[in-house]
Amino acid sequence: MLHGDQRAAVDLSFRIPSECAVEVARGAADIGIIPSVELIHNDYGRVRGLGIASRGPVRSILLVSSKPFREIQTLAGDLSSRTSVALARIILARRYGTEPRVVPHAPDLTRMLTAADAALIIGDPALHLEPERIGKRVLDLGAEWADMTGLPMVFAIWAGRKEAITPDVEAIFHASYQFGRDRLDEIIRMEAGSRGISDELARQYLTRHIVCELGAAEYRGLELFLEYARAPREAAPV
Repeated sequence: MLHGDQRAAVDLSFRIPSECAVEVARGAADIGIIPSVELIHNDYGRVRGLGIASRGPVRSILLVSSKPFREIQTLAGDLSSRTSVALARIILARRYGTEPRVVPHAPDLTRMLTAADAALIIGDPALHLEPERIGKRVLDLGAEWADMTGLPMVFAIWAGRKEAITPDVEAIFHASYQFGRDRLDEIIRMEAGSRGISDELARQYLTRHIVCELGAAEYRGLELFLEYARAPREAAPV
């Protein structure tokens, strides 16, 4: 939307998803990239077919533990990603039978593991880690969700005021997405170095780990996540 034919069609501002949810909720924005967990409390209109999801390992949402997962009692987490925190609680409760207390913490793995039994690392800080070299127990929460449910995990969707999401607006979003997909090499070249990751990791992330096109399986996964997020403790561990 910054560089394609859509650039004159929208007035853009940039926030992390949790702040996008606040902007939409208070009416400062018509549409935002909304964390999935926000759909529990808000009946938003949705841009169909687009969001942020994974169909297996997501790579950018890691739970790192100094203890066996069933023994985790405290979890240090970056609360800016409400969906990731909810997903961690669901997986720990349903797969490992534990319900740790979540401790807000800045994304510094060493300090997080000093303050708690485990750490939830998301986004660029997770991409900066090499899970096999950390020397701790590591869960990729995208992989855990897929193993547990057999479904994709949807982390966020484009959503907002129902009257703002018209067929013409949806077409703008889909055209913008396609514009980006057609220019992945350019995006990788522009973004990888400035984020401190290799071109190869950026390519793997954008082509293997992250899915932006949502189909029937993704929407089934989203509805199951919302069901679990409403009652994360009801099911026995598997």
